[in-house]
Amino acid sequence: MHRFGPDDRPTWPAWDSRHNRQWHGTMTSVVAAGNGARSHGLYRGIASDAEMVLVQVENDGQGITDEAIVRALRWTAAHAAELGILVVSLSIGAESNFMPPGNPIDRVVRKLVAAGVTVVAAAGNEAIRRLAPPASAPEALTVGGLDDHSIFSHEEIALWHSNYGVTEDSAPKPELVAPSIWVAAPVLPGSWIEAEAEQLFARRHRGPDALAAEARIAELKLITPYYQHVDGTSFAAPVAASVVACMLEANPNLSPSLVRQILMATAQPVPGASRERQGAGALAAGQAVAAALSHRHPELAIHPALPHVGAVTITFALHEHQASHVALFGSWDAWSEPHAMQQDAPGVWRAGLTRLAPGRYEYKYLIDGTRWLDDPANPRKAWDGMEGFNSLLIVD
Repeated sequence: MHRFGPDDRPTWPAWDSRHNRQWHGTMTSVVAAGNGARSHGLYRGIASDAEMVLVQVENDGQGITDEAIVRALRWTAAHAAELGILVVSLSIGAESNFMPPGNPIDRVVRKLVAAGVTVVAAAGNEAIRRLAPPASAPEALTVGGLDDHSIFSHEEIALWHSNYGVTEDSAPKPELVAPSIWVAAPVLPGSWIEAEAEQLFARRHRGPDALAAEARIAELKLITPYYQHVDGTSFAAPVAASVVACMLEANPNLSPSLVRQILMATAQPVPGASRERQGAGALAAGQAVAAALSHRHPELAIHPALPHVGAVTITFALHEHQASHVALFGSWDAWSEPHAMQQDAPGVWRAGLTRLAPGRYEYKYLIDGTRWLDDPANPRKAWDGMEGFNSLLIVD
């Protein structure tokens, strides 16, 4: 483990090789929490004051293997408490797209979330209905991509070509989408791109080759000699993770389950896009942080995952401020009997069921007798046969 201060230079092997594979992880980190030093702070990350722990996921000479991902996640789980790690952003994918449920990568993600760490994973960039770990982990917050056309109109946003699907554990992915194009990131210092960029910007407004320089600047997606536009869900994930960091700064009592609820509740649906591909919709950073600040409910942080299957009782909890009455319905009694939920605190609704026999059950909340709601705290869903999902409860 290497520790670096703000003015220290990293010294791990090959850190300065100027190779793109070495720079990908650094760029994603800077998108989340960089200070924008080479832009006078203009292109700083959303969580620019966050403390970072950088974990290099690579086997020597073999690239990013499944074993390397597992080893890195296990190291993170082992040191999370010591280093104060509360958010993990993963812009990587397993070699195999068809790993069995309960695979080692998903298991370590589950362990991290159970320990109170929010895990954010990139969905992938192939625009196909297929997921690779860690995007397939039910407990991970899987982030797809959107194209906001670099403007500030919600009506103009569209989905980017990211992956989607349903995990083997019946969790539809992604949970939400975030910017995955037109994202500003630093050019690799000392690389050929930086050297060429400095020359191009020196020539862009003068000389006979000014037009050629301008065309090359566009080809390289350069913004300044030191920044360029990048794309991919590799950058959507750290954008979402940086918002999670701000939410936790606003409200340190948030559990991973409540972080998920707030992000999905505040997300804005992408016009004309299916729920299957966008999840709850586009990340709404300001609304999510405001909701985290205004809803400080330690009652919801008792259990890192909901519903909580205890030895005697199964506990359901819902964070819903707009309701005056909430009822729980489920397949355990053929959806016949409403179970009234009690309001423990403003916006906090809770119900308990005697532990059910092992099996898979579907359930839903009925808000004020008129609005059905699948559990936003539970990533596992089942198609309800109409226009939405039921939440899925698995009792081992």
